Amino acid sequence: FLKAKSLEHLGRFKEAAQLCSIILDTVESALPKGLPENFGADCKLQETLNKAVELLPELWKLAGFFQEAISSYRRALVTYWNLGTETVAKIQKAFATFLLYGGCDVDPPNLRSQMDASFIPRNNIEEAILLLLILLRKFALKKVEWDQSIVDHLTFALSVSGELKAVARQVEELLPGVIERKEKYYTLALCYLGEGDDLVALDFLKKILSAREDPNCLKALLLASKICGDNSVHAEEGVSFARRALANLGHRCNLIGSVANFLLGISLSTLARSCTSDSERNTRQYEALMALDKAGKIMQKDCKIIYYLSLEYADQRKLDAALHYAKLLVKLEAGSNVKSWILWARILSAQKSYLDAETIINVALDQTGKWDQGELMQTKARIQIAQGQLKNSIETYTQLLAVIQLRNKSIGSGIILVKDQVGKNDMNLELETWHDLSNVYISMSQWKDAEVCLSKLKNIRPFSASRWHAAGRLYEAKGLQREALVAYRNALEVQPTHVPSLVSAAVVLVKFGGQSVGIARSFLTDALRLDRTNYAAWFNLGVFHLSERSKSVTEAAECFQAAALLEESAPVEAFR
Repeated sequence: FLKAKSLEHLGRFKEAAQLCSIILDTVESALPKGLPENFGADCKLQETLNKAVELLPELWKLAGFFQEAISSYRRALVTYWNLGTETVAKIQKAFATFLLYGGCDVDPPNLRSQMDASFIPRNNIEEAILLLLILLRKFALKKVEWDQSIVDHLTFALSVSGELKAVARQVEELLPGVIERKEKYYTLALCYLGEGDDLVALDFLKKILSAREDPNCLKALLLASKICGDNSVHAEEGVSFARRALANLGHRCNLIGSVANFLLGISLSTLARSCTSDSERNTRQYEALMALDKAGKIMQKDCKIIYYLSLEYADQRKLDAALHYAKLLVKLEAGSNVKSWILWARILSAQKSYLDAETIINVALDQTGKWDQGELMQTKARIQIAQGQLKNSIETYTQLLAVIQLRNKSIGSGIILVKDQVGKNDMNLELETWHDLSNVYISMSQWKDAEVCLSKLKNIRPFSASRWHAAGRLYEAKGLQREALVAYRNALEVQPTHVPSLVSAAVVLVKFGGQSVGIARSFLTDALRLDRTNYAAWFNLGVFHLSERSKSVTEAAECFQAAALLEESAPVEAFR
């Protein structure tokens, strides 16, 4: 063993590994059933054996023989060497980290003796997760000392395989005192956030920020603000969390201040969209831009900040500034992000530069892989519809459906690992594609083709608001007003906040007259409360005011003016 250590110091790792292997082979051949349990822990042979078992895989790694290192790790854990609990834990941790970060694919273990119901890992990730779970169980039973890095490695491994709830379960099962309560809550918040359970994650963060824990915990304040910023119901809380984070920065680096201002800007923007009064909304929008601008001045090349700056300017119809930041964003990312290209094209479409918008999408398609072209094709088809090129849009939608089918096959064959989110996105994209196609065929008076699209929508999601809305449009185009109204009401039963159905139902109700007019008015005001930039709602509200003798022509004119201004700057699809 001393010779092996000497060779290690000389950098002759392969020879050192071979010597260690000889030591282990000799002991294993002499004692095939392993060392006896009463073998003295202070015996020199046991000490040498422990060191050789630990050293061998490290030597193979240093020599660049990774398969031999894997075999050595497995041999150390399977063979009964009478190793101490701490030694076994060290080997398990070293093996797990090597499997996760070693950068080599290994064959699954082929164990000589395996029970029928035993789990056999199929790849690096599964084997690493199994080892880390065994270690976590040892920590829970207090057989070995607590090591925070185990939870970190396990979180990474399970997040890569899309199983963060499994991490949460393991952390929740830890005995009190094994991990700090604040750290436990924060880890659980991250797990549930990764699984999409935002409100559960927020509850854990609120426990950290309670008076009995740490109300000024900066990382919890920032994460809570991030969660609330994307939720209109909790946007005001998001503003509060971000401002508390800014107030507690102290002498920390400017980068954290930039993150806090960025999150404040997002929360203020979300809050502005749910404001009922114009003055309050304008104030929130101004504050949102100021916060995002502050964040951008500190981190001038942060793509996420620039994206949201462009998006916020676009939302406020300050299209020249929005276009400036969109161009800068694509340049910084070297055209690698589909979302940035689409935002650029949407802004150009809002400026009615449809040819330029289509050119941008074509450039993006040339630089993007086939699997990632779905959203780009959808935007291109909508730009073609805006130009009246309906046949071209049908051709583009056909290509888009082919891309979706290709991705679905890839998910089914296991090529794409994170199946749930990809599958959900593709289903929504397919739903929107058939919905758009049905509208195109309706505008071309091709009823049979439109009905085929509706049947496809029904197969994908029978109870979707968009399906019922498309059906209502078809009935309306055929002159079947009552059937159209039933379809629009079905859409609103499925999704009461579906703005297109609110507007379409109001239009039909105004035609019926009588008591239906009051309901139509409420539908239009609800639509504008949900989306102040919907020019169709403003236009029809103006028509409604004209039809009412009690209302002045001035109110109708104001509605028509708002509709005209919004239509002039309306993109082919919503900025968000």
